[in-house]
Amino acid sequence: MSETPHQTGRYFEHFALGDVIEHAVPRTLGQGDASLYQALYGARNPLFCAQPFAVALGLADIPLDNWLVFHIVFGKSVPDISRHAVANLGYAQGRFLAPVYAGDTLSAASHIIGLRQNKSGESGLVMVETTGTNQRGEAVLNYTRWVMVKKQHRQAASSDAVPDTVWPQPAPVIAADALPLPQADFSAWDIKATGSPLLFDDYETGMKIAHGDGTTLEESEHMLATRLYQNNAAVHFDAHLQSQSRFGKRLIYGGHMISHAAAMAFNGLANLAGYAALNGGTHVAPCFAGDTLYGWSEVLEKAALPGRDDVGALRLRHVLVKNQTPQEGQFALKKDVDAAKQDYADNVVLDLDVWAYMARRRNA
Repeated sequence: MSETPHQTGRYFEHFALGDVIEHAVPRTLGQGDASLYQALYGARNPLFCAQPFAVALGLADIPLDNWLVFHIVFGKSVPDISRHAVANLGYAQGRFLAPVYAGDTLSAASHIIGLRQNKSGESGLVMVETTGTNQRGEAVLNYTRWVMVKKQHRQAASSDAVPDTVWPQPAPVIAADALPLPQADFSAWDIKATGSPLLFDDYETGMKIAHGDGTTLEESEHMLATRLYQNNAAVHFDAHLQSQSRFGKRLIYGGHMISHAAAMAFNGLANLAGYAALNGGTHVAPCFAGDTLYGWSEVLEKAALPGRDDVGALRLRHVLVKNQTPQEGQFALKKDVDAAKQDYADNVVLDLDVWAYMARRRNA
């Protein structure tokens, strides 16, 4: 019996422009998932761990962390989109559309919006728009990502089987007036619960914040996290296979670093009231067990939200570096040797551009 792409994962030849792929398997999330997620990353935002805090803002219950939702939806897409990926290259146009609660069931589907074969004929780029929905069919998250995927059978770039290149150019930033408005009423935000008095109006564009609290990555933790998301990419699990790869060892799922960056950001951004959007992101360099992460953030932009005086939006750049303590130049992002190339500094592993909500003072 021959295997289908669904069973083995799709290679570049299996993608067709315009296809919509409904991903298996629906996943009901519970409070146990939230607790395990907190144990993995040490996140301390009371919005995601204290029921009275969340209910005081008018929410039905404690919402699940935005990035837990992202990883669950992302994990659904891996068997169909990136099981044979060489690399996950970038993200754009991501929106967190609605809160997700324990008891909600998430499903995902991806629309193929871009294809481009590489000149070598050995791989190609695939761009997808992925949407996560709850049990009522309501969209809770959507985002665009692009991956480099292996070809099952190498073909010359001039082959008739090569698809026409269609490659959209997503806008680099979601406009502030296009951000989804939060459902919570942040006028009841309690700064005593977060331990920080710093709110929206205390931050200025250009401000850089070191987050401290370095975290050393462990093999068992990253594999547990990736299993939590039902991400079955062999590159994260199969030590035998990866011993023969260019890295020679298991690669840590890039989203693992995103969650560490968000958890670290509590130091200096304690009143961050959840995420609104993912403008873009680059996994600059791979991470492996034994690497130690440090994070910092830069305020790129501030924006009022229409009709809201209780909350504003901060556009933030979350940056992670590895194996370099904050005293050794944590704000280094790009190399200075060639400004035209804008090469990243050697220790940078993640460059993430996001919009986050931040409570405001009502008399501001």
